[in-house]
Amino acid sequence: MSASEACIASVCKKVTDTFRTGKTRDVEFRRDQLRNLLRLVEENEDEIVTALAKDMRKPKNETLLIECLLVKNDIVYALNHLSEWVKPVAAPDIPMVNKMDACFTVSEPLGVTLIIGPWNYPIQLTILPLVGAIAAGNCAVVKPSEVAPAAAEILERLLHQYLDQDCYSVITGGVNEAQYLLKKCKFDMIFYTGGSAVGKIVMEAAAKNLTKVILELGGKSPCYVDKDSDLEVAAKRIAYGKFTNAGQICVAPDYVLCHPDIQKELIDCLKETVLDFYGEDPKESPDFARIVNKKHFNRLKGLMNSGKSVVGGQTDESENYVAPTVLTGVKPTDPIMEDEIFGPVLPILNVESLDDAIDFINDREKPLALYIFSNDKRKIERLRNSTSSGGFLANDTIVHGGGETIISLVIVNIH
Repeated sequence: MSASEACIASVCKKVTDTFRTGKTRDVEFRRDQLRNLLRLVEENEDEIVTALAKDMRKPKNETLLIECLLVKNDIVYALNHLSEWVKPVAAPDIPMVNKMDACFTVSEPLGVTLIIGPWNYPIQLTILPLVGAIAAGNCAVVKPSEVAPAAAEILERLLHQYLDQDCYSVITGGVNEAQYLLKKCKFDMIFYTGGSAVGKIVMEAAAKNLTKVILELGGKSPCYVDKDSDLEVAAKRIAYGKFTNAGQICVAPDYVLCHPDIQKELIDCLKETVLDFYGEDPKESPDFARIVNKKHFNRLKGLMNSGKSVVGGQTDESENYVAPTVLTGVKPTDPIMEDEIFGPVLPILNVESLDDAIDFINDREKPLALYIFSNDKRKIERLRNSTSSGGFLANDTIVHGGGETIISLVIVNIH
C-alpha cells in the first residue's frame, strides 16, 4: 500500500468510526456545521473568485452568483427546515390490527457518504451535496476534481478549517485516488457529478457493496425554436444558456432545431446577442470564461470541424480560448452530434415541423434538459407530452438549475 493509499484508508476509517459514535446524529451539531459551512462561503468569497479565475478565468459576478449565492441559499434553506425534516411522521392508512399502536416513520442518517465533485462548477456542485449530507446527519469524504486544481486546493483547506475533520474530510488527487476510494473503501452513499463514462465506473464499483448511488450526469439537451417565437428573446436566452461558463454547463442547450425559414434570422439575432454580451472581441471580454484545460480545448476544436462557423469560430490554444460559436450545415451523424459538446459551440439543425423535432429528440438518448421557444401553448404542451427529459423549459434555458433538487422540473414562461 502506497503512502497515499494508506492516508485515504486512514481517513475513511476515521470518519466511519466517528459516525458510529453517533456524533452527527445530534441535530444541534448538524446546525453548527451548517452555520460553519455558511461562514466558509461568506468569509472567503474573494478567495473563491480568485481560485476559479485561475482555473478557467471564470468571471467574478458569475462565481458570486452561481458558485457562492446558490450554496448560501441552500445552506439557509437546510437550516430553516432541519427541525421539520427530523420530526417523526405519523404513518398514514394504518391497518386495523395496528390501530391501537403508535406507528410513525423516522428518518435516519445513511452513514458515510462519498462526494465526488466536478470541475465545471467545482464549489457549488461539491458543496451542495455536502449540505444534504450534513443536514441528514451523515459523515462525508469529499473528493474534489483534480481538473480544477485551484478550486480543489481551496476546498481542501477551507473545509478542514471550518468543519469537524473527524466527520468531514477531503481527499485530493487524481484518477488513482478516486479509484482507491471506489474500489477499496466502503461507503453508504456515493454522490457523483460528471460524465456518463465515469458514472458507469462509479455505479459498477458501488454495485459490489450494494451502495446507494446518486449520479448527476450530463447529456445532449435539445432546443427547439418555433417559427412563431420571438427570435430576439430566444437568441438572448439561448446564448445565455450556451455561452455562460464557456458552455461548460451540464444543462446548456446542446443544439438547436428550427425550420429553415427562420434559420438566417435566428443566426443574425445570435450574432447581435454575442456582440451585446461580449463586445467586438469576446476574447477580451471580462465576462467570458475559458476552457478548463488543453484536453478539452483540443476536443472542442476537433468538433468544430463539423459544419460551418457562421458566428465566432476563433480559437487560441495559448489561452484555451474558444469563441462563442454557431455552426450550420451540421449532419445528425457528425461527431459533434454524438456526445455532449460541453463548450461554447452551438450547432443549428433544420427540421420541417414540430413533429420532425419530436422524432429527432425521441430517436436519441433521453436529454437532461429540453427547451422550446414558442408562443403557442398547445405546441409547448405537445412537445412536453410527446418527449421525456430531466427538465423541461419553455421560453428560457438553464434557470431551472437554480431550483431545489428534484427529479423532474417543468418551467413554462409565456410572454
